[in-house]
Amino acid sequence: MSKENNTPLEKLFGSKTRTKLLSLFFGNPERSYYVREMTRVIDEQINSVRRELLNLESIGIIKNETYDNKIYYSANNKHPYARALVMLFSSRTDVAIETAVVKPNAWEEYVRPVKNYLTCLIVTNRLPGQEGVDLLIVGDDRTKKLTHWAEVVEKKEGKPLNYVIMSRDDFQYRLNVKDRFVSEVLEMSILEKIDPEGILARR
Repeated sequence: MSKENNTPLEKLFGSKTRTKLLSLFFGNPERSYYVREMTRVIDEQINSVRRELLNLESIGIIKNETYDNKIYYSANNKHPYARALVMLFSSRTDVAIETAVVKPNAWEEYVRPVKNYLTCLIVTNRLPGQEGVDLLIVGDDRTKKLTHWAEVVEKKEGKPLNYVIMSRDDFQYRLNVKDRFVSEVLEMSILEKIDPEGILARR
């Protein structure tokens, strides 16, 4: 009978699928993935992926969040071994999967779970003590999807965020009348604009 693995390190590198998943997560520590996406990217069977996700979750090396009844997994960057794993999988090109080389914009990844509800997102570079907002979120929040998403982003960023959520119609009206609040947000230092409908380009 094989000896049971007792320590996190003994559990980490016990299979090819597990190693590929670690490479995926810690080669792209800002990204999150759902199960079927992972199976395509690392080219492994879904049952094997699910089994290894449970193993990695059990030792706290990855975490998950649910959006629209779909579970997204990502690296737990607060785990004691996280820094070492990022260093390992970002430099070991022989074990890092090919797609780990390209790191998409972090905010594009953040908004993916709510892209069907989001019209526009403005991320500012608000300094501590500066007036204004960190996030201006425009979209359909009737089911509170965007509110919940903003709360999750706060946890990911590890700090409280000053955010405002408004409907598309309200935002469009404010743009048209050159509303003071919206104008001041647009005049701030902007880190990121996600505007799939081009609503800002038409102002």
